[in-house]
Amino acid sequence: MNNVFKALNDATRREILEMLKKKDMTAGEIVEKFNVSGPTISHHLDLLRQANLVSSEKNGQYVYYSLNTTVFDEIMKWLVQFKSKSK
Repeated sequence: MNNVFKALNDATRREILEMLKKKDMTAGEIVEKFNVSGPTISHHLDLLRQANLVSSEKNGQYVYYSLNTTVFDEIMKWLVQFKSKSK
């Protein structure tokens, strides 16, 4: 879970997750949305993959990235256990 929180700690990675919430995208499509280099976005995508927040699938010459909602479900379950009960 530490990898998840590390990945979520960066604004660029959170923005990538927001984009992938709408649709699966290639690395090139993601790079076009930012004013940074391709290798920088590749690094962000790699950290998101390591945290299992995104998955990737090669289709021809393109790699498509998609949101892995299973991890978000697990985070929510973990967080809910800390919700205080009514007094």
